[in-house]
Amino acid sequence: MQKDQDLDLALVQRCKAGDREAFRELVERYQRPVYNAAYRVSGNADDARDIAQIVFLKTLEHLHGYDSQYKFFSWIYRITVNEAINWLHRTRPQESLDEDSDLESQEDSRPDWQFAQRELADRIQQALTTMKANDRIVLTLRHFSDCSYGEIAEILALDEKTVKSRLFSARQRLAGLLQDLRVR
Repeated sequence: MQKDQDLDLALVQRCKAGDREAFRELVERYQRPVYNAAYRVSGNADDARDIAQIVFLKTLEHLHGYDSQYKFFSWIYRITVNEAINWLHRTRPQESLDEDSDLESQEDSRPDWQFAQRELADRIQQALTTMKANDRIVLTLRHFSDCSYGEIAEILALDEKTVKSRLFSARQRLAGLLQDLRVR
């Protein structure tokens, strides 16, 4: 993890010195995580692509203000979360999924299993889109972006205990929305 942070810092320094190739490398390193976070918050592939573009434009625009005492990962995720929230406020709050998930990467290739997994993923995404943005964001960062509690706290500028509390409450609300899926 320290190695990644050192590479990020070196790339940021090169960007600040005017090296366009360094910025391209940062985009390549973070385009997938930024897109995934934007997608999980927005629930729409086209919106996620638009949000990601805005994030990278803002990243370049505000790179001079990046404080190297914080992880670049956390900084760019915070920009992503803010842009996704702003996007949701400007557009309709609920949109359906229309893109395929990564079922092809599943080891089990049985069509019935893939169909069941796809249905489950769609149900979870639909439930997420009905939740408040704060709930979607903490769930997305923890479960889809694999952020630690500390990273989420840093990204959202919250105390770690507050993150845990919000995550617990969001999980409870999500479970309530998906209660018909529980095995009895």
